Amino acid sequence: MKKKYAVLALLALCGAMSFAAGKKDAAPPTPAPAPAPAATAIRWAYWGSGVRVTISQEAIDLFQRKNPGFTVNPEVSGGTGDHFTKVDTQIAGGNGPDIIQMGGNLPDYVKKGVLLPLEKYAGGALNAAAIDRGAIESGTIDGHLYGVSTGGTMPAMVYNKSMLERAGAPLPKTSMTYAEFRDYLVKLKALLPKGTYPMMDVGSTSSGSFPFGYWTRYNGTPLYDAVANASAVKAADAQKYLELFKDYRDNGLVPPADVAAGFAETNADTSALIAGKVAIDVIWTNALGNYQAATTDDLGLIEFPGAAETKALWSAPSQFYTVNKDSKNPEAAVKFIDFLVNDPDAAKILGSNRGASASSTARASGASDKNDAKILAYMNAAGPHSSKETAHLPNDTEFNSTLYLIYQKVAFGQLTPAQGGQQIQDLISRMIKK
Repeated sequence: MKKKYAVLALLALCGAMSFAAGKKDAAPPTPAPAPAPAATAIRWAYWGSGVRVTISQEAIDLFQRKNPGFTVNPEVSGGTGDHFTKVDTQIAGGNGPDIIQMGGNLPDYVKKGVLLPLEKYAGGALNAAAIDRGAIESGTIDGHLYGVSTGGTMPAMVYNKSMLERAGAPLPKTSMTYAEFRDYLVKLKALLPKGTYPMMDVGSTSSGSFPFGYWTRYNGTPLYDAVANASAVKAADAQKYLELFKDYRDNGLVPPADVAAGFAETNADTSALIAGKVAIDVIWTNALGNYQAATTDDLGLIEFPGAAETKALWSAPSQFYTVNKDSKNPEAAVKFIDFLVNDPDAAKILGSNRGASASSTARASGASDKNDAKILAYMNAAGPHSSKETAHLPNDTEFNSTLYLIYQKVAFGQLTPAQGGQQIQDLISRMIKK
């Protein structure tokens, strides 16, 4: 009995001691886990459709896998007109994207003061040493690097080889004079099915004026001289251009104005060539993959007429990656641009969609496909028929859209070619003075 009470007393004492100890030395409550750091998010605004959208997203996914904690949100427009309208509205509202895809209008946005100089990131977030010197220079204005080239490209005419073979038509030569080219279009007209035209009316499109820019070089009257801040194009020169396409239109070598107006020609989705309405259209070489992906027919490339005689073609930066000066995450934006331009794995995904790569590290990946092979063959043939690119006219985007309106008025018979030529000269002068 005494033993029993002794045990009970001992247990009571241990319990009291445990209670007292617990009260005195209790461990602090386990803290709640710290919230995961928020991902660094950047916005990337670009234009394109089809293949470009697909491969751009694949590149984003790869970047995010390689760089945990970074998120890239794409903001895509179908064409340049929609893209810059949206970007301008966002910038004006203080909500511009971090990365903005630019074209030949890069100087206009530098002048507006909306872009961030990038040279301070060279050797850090941006491996500028791996990028061709010419490409770096093309994005450098007033001593500051504002745009990183996405790659190189050239103007080209694209033709539907399969359509021509089905019609029993001869394939075009890579190089032709304007006279030879017109004769070829006449032959095609006689062989193509009714309702199909030899070539699209490309005198001016809603998103591009580069065929006009090419013709002014061919004509010996370049569109703009940046040093002199002047244009060699007179009203009579523009009239000749409008008359060239009026001849094509009057003879059924391009679609009537109402038919042509139904195709925006901003990308493959809005192309008369892809719709099967024409056998020949115009593109920049980097767009070939997108066009080829939109059709089961086989496509090919030829030069603009007269290039071999005048070396009026040119190689140009396809586009530029730029950074909004008001970006909250400029370092992250530059890091992503460096990935798009220099990463070998990204190069395998992106190919030449935004131009033939200007990066030695990207080219080392050996990325290529049938479209890249066609582009390379074309550039090898057309390269000797090219010369230094003419400077872009100031207010390039506005010039494109207004030229298109003037051209349409001539096409629909609302203006004569002479009247249209005078309006084009006035437009050029206004853009220079603006």
